[in-house]
Amino acid sequence: MGALVGLGVGVGLMLVWSAFALPRRPRTPTRTSTALGRLLGRAGLGDVTSASVLSLCAALFVVAFVLVQAVSRTAPVAFVFAVMAAYLPIAVLRQRAARRLRDFAEVWPEAVDNLASAVRAGLSLPDAVAALGATGPEALRADFARFALDYQVTGRFGECLDRLKDRLADPVGDRVVEGLRLAREVGGGDLGRLLRNLSGFLRDDARTRSELESRQAWTVNGARLAVSAPWIVLLLMSFQTTAIRHYASPGGVVVLGIGAGVCVLAYTAMMRIGRLPVEKRILS
Repeated sequence: MGALVGLGVGVGLMLVWSAFALPRRPRTPTRTSTALGRLLGRAGLGDVTSASVLSLCAALFVVAFVLVQAVSRTAPVAFVFAVMAAYLPIAVLRQRAARRLRDFAEVWPEAVDNLASAVRAGLSLPDAVAALGATGPEALRADFARFALDYQVTGRFGECLDRLKDRLADPVGDRVVEGLRLAREVGGGDLGRLLRNLSGFLRDDARTRSELESRQAWTVNGARLAVSAPWIVLLLMSFQTTAIRHYASPGGVVVLGIGAGVCVLAYTAMMRIGRLPVEKRILS
């Protein structure tokens, strides 16, 4: 019996020593280092690989090219619509990412208020963060629930915060996470007041941004309709073989190229001019 007790104590001490004494492996770069990977992260699809998205784009390109070619029998027109179809998954990801960030902006003040209340009630910082997985805003619960599971398994607050940042992929989330990390490492007696001030700032920012977006929404939608109208007409013309065949000539290819270039340039300029300031992610 004494040998078993001694063996158990020895194994326990060795595990405790290994947890603190062995060097931690540096964080390995993930696929979020690519532009498409970062877009997937902002869209909340971090589990989806970039290769699968590119494969979907290629498949849509081939399908659209074959269908339009079969209808119009004009390769340049089929190529233009195939490029549009290939870009469709990227456009959907961009819209999903923008909608996700808007949803986060609306609920972050409530989440920060919950953190401040939990800290003021005497909960430890990891427990307060993990509690958001059950009592936090609906849009954030899944990510914080995974944080709670990570912390329950590893017990390493800093590494769990890193994973939480990667899953959120949100500038506001970065600020909150880094504030929590700093409070954990150096001590934060004013953490509750800091969180309450941050909550007020986030509410004011979300209110202002919502007003600006609502005012410019009709302008953006009108510009999108103006850009898409010529291509809708061209798609309808594809069913008239005699009319669409003119675009198979060199002059028709030039017209298609110039039209596509002007539309892309005008749309890009419009979006850049009307774009609201976007906060950069920190320490990501």
